[in-house]
Amino acid sequence: MEGVDAIEEESSQEKIHVEEKEQEHEVDQPGIHRGLKCKKLSWKNLIRLDSFDLEADRFTSNQGPGSSQALDWGSIMKLAFQSIGVVYGDLGTSPLYVLPGIFPIGVKHNDDILGVLSLIFYSLMLITLIKYVFIVLTANDNGDGGTFALYSLICRYAKVSLTPNQQAEDKEVSNYRLDVPNRRLKRASFIKSMLESNQILKYFILFMTMLGTSMVIGDGILTPCISVLSAVGGVKEATSALTDNTIMWISVGILIILFQVQRFGTDKIGYSFAPVLTIWFLFIGTIGMYNFVKHDPGVIKAINPMYIVDYFIRNKKNAWISLGGVILCLTGSEALFADLGHFSVRSIQISSIIIVFPSIILAYFGQASYLRKHNQDASNAFYSSVPKPLYWPMFIVAIMAAIIASQSLISASFSIVQQSLALGCFPRVKVVHTSAKYKGQVYVPEINTLLMLACVGVTLGFKNTLKIGNAYGIAVAFVFTITSLFLLLVMVMIWKTNIYLIIMYALTIGLLEFLFLSSVLYKFVDGGYLPLLFALTLVTIMHLWNYGYQKKYKYELENKVPTHKLVEVASNPSIHRVPGVALFYTELVHGISPIFTHYVSNVPALHSIFVFVSIKYLTISTVPPKERFLFGRIEPHKLGIFRCVVRYGYKDSRFECDFFKEMLVNQLQEFIRNDLLKPNELADNKELEKVDEETVQREVEIVDVALKFGDIVHLIGENEVMASKGSSLLKKLAINYAYNWLKRCVRQADEVFMIPRNRLLKVGMTYEV
Repeated sequence: MEGVDAIEEESSQEKIHVEEKEQEHEVDQPGIHRGLKCKKLSWKNLIRLDSFDLEADRFTSNQGPGSSQALDWGSIMKLAFQSIGVVYGDLGTSPLYVLPGIFPIGVKHNDDILGVLSLIFYSLMLITLIKYVFIVLTANDNGDGGTFALYSLICRYAKVSLTPNQQAEDKEVSNYRLDVPNRRLKRASFIKSMLESNQILKYFILFMTMLGTSMVIGDGILTPCISVLSAVGGVKEATSALTDNTIMWISVGILIILFQVQRFGTDKIGYSFAPVLTIWFLFIGTIGMYNFVKHDPGVIKAINPMYIVDYFIRNKKNAWISLGGVILCLTGSEALFADLGHFSVRSIQISSIIIVFPSIILAYFGQASYLRKHNQDASNAFYSSVPKPLYWPMFIVAIMAAIIASQSLISASFSIVQQSLALGCFPRVKVVHTSAKYKGQVYVPEINTLLMLACVGVTLGFKNTLKIGNAYGIAVAFVFTITSLFLLLVMVMIWKTNIYLIIMYALTIGLLEFLFLSSVLYKFVDGGYLPLLFALTLVTIMHLWNYGYQKKYKYELENKVPTHKLVEVASNPSIHRVPGVALFYTELVHGISPIFTHYVSNVPALHSIFVFVSIKYLTISTVPPKERFLFGRIEPHKLGIFRCVVRYGYKDSRFECDFFKEMLVNQLQEFIRNDLLKPNELADNKELEKVDEETVQREVEIVDVALKFGDIVHLIGENEVMASKGSSLLKKLAINYAYNWLKRCVRQADEVFMIPRNRLLKVGMTYEV
């Protein structure tokens, strides 16, 4: 680590200053080619620096559980079956409330049914099938989906992250320059450079990511409400004895039970729910075919898109307003991508094409066929179209399906919170990994409780599905639009798609989603404000947390302890070296946290083996265990001071403390052994650099000897972030009150690391940012 002093790393938003002579060093990574310019040093020093600081960002391409290449066909088919019970409940139960939402005051013209059916058919075809099943699913981040997965993917290919936890690099170096120049690569390079050089665009992308995430969580609140209320409300078809209030309280009871079973995990829930949803899809598909044949097979004409044109000519503004009801047929499409981490691309594609899509299409064609002969039943189209002998079986299955429908967005909410937490955009909450086989299957207790309370509140407040439908449409439309914006960036910058295909996507799917968004915003005052209120609250929390996190990280980066200062402190005779092993935890990857000098000034003692442990989340979904630990050694060797970066993907689970310690010690001893045995290829006399096996064994045993004096001591910095003097009132409110209040409300660092309290020492320090 001697070369660390020669280079002062800067934040990722700054250029690296160079002197007269520069040496460019290219680091090849899968999908990323980083350029580093620095002062011309001896190659020995440069390599020592790169071996730790640059490799902290290095990873190998890893297929997560969401990737079909990592699974055999047996596993894929099992996941395809499970996905029916988790992913498609929302999409599959939309026939319960779509047509009543489009025709709230009845059918004015019989051909309006054909126009609406054509809109439903092409919306499902373009957005659910083409966009999500065939395009968006392939934009996954190593098998993980959702808004934050797209953001993470973009961050890997363009330096747009606002947190400076990567080695500084020349922002003009583009990974596309290694390819043969052509128009597509120039376009990709231009977009990449524009994003990297414009701070406003970086903030905009992060804001859109947070907004999209908040809207999906908003879906997780509204989906259970509208699905359960719609299904339970069907009992009115059989008896009028139950009032709206009774139906409301029954729905609340069902919702509470639903959220209580989340702790059992997606794996068990999926196997339990999948048979019920499979029966549901068979029911709605079969009944749809029956109604289609019995009442009016002529509705097949709706495949002709001219009926959409006629519908708009005939109804004008009312047709545009009705798009707010049509979009409800697409609710749950976003869950196909958001829940991807729980399953795989191939499994979701198989279940979508074979079971889900055909059943839903048949259900809508069957309802339309029935309404052509019974216009007066539009307000309760689903249950009215069910043959009388099948009413009660269908009602029971509908109740169960509606309960399950809520699962898709609840699971998606858990996944998205896990991703945003790892990327520093969400307060620390407990994440429970519920499956040892599939890393993406998680449960977040705090979020589960908040979703349950919000669902109960919305159900008690709105009492019926009409206003909830208005609110639901806005949340769904925003998620669709934000996903398309990010997808266009991926197409241009990463996939380098043909410009004509990009334009075609924007003018078809993009334009349709914009029309949906404009229509649902028209219903803002009729319940549409609700998801925006949820989103505003969540975005504010996420932004405050991210803002405080960035300020804290930048303070540590600017005030880090230089290596020569660390060596000076450790070599000071007044600092006692006590036997044992200590782990000093810090989020700072480049350099030593300023809390260390604060610790030494108050406790003038260091353990014989002292390891600075930096926890770092890479912008990938998972890091292979063998590549998780990255060690460096502070010279001279006799100090016994090491640095270790522990790298996680945003889907990786934290290890239990004992297992973590065992892995770290084993990897440390392996590092010492390899570091001593490997000759320095740049030395003038290689024979002098070789170390005999006895010396190596003696060095390795120093760690074992240190461990004999007791268990490992864990040191954690407990920092309080305060706005510096002269800061604006807004900054003082954001940092001194809002951020610090959030920090006190959520899990503390020692809880996250699962450190036993009897081996924990906290070091307090105030940061003025």
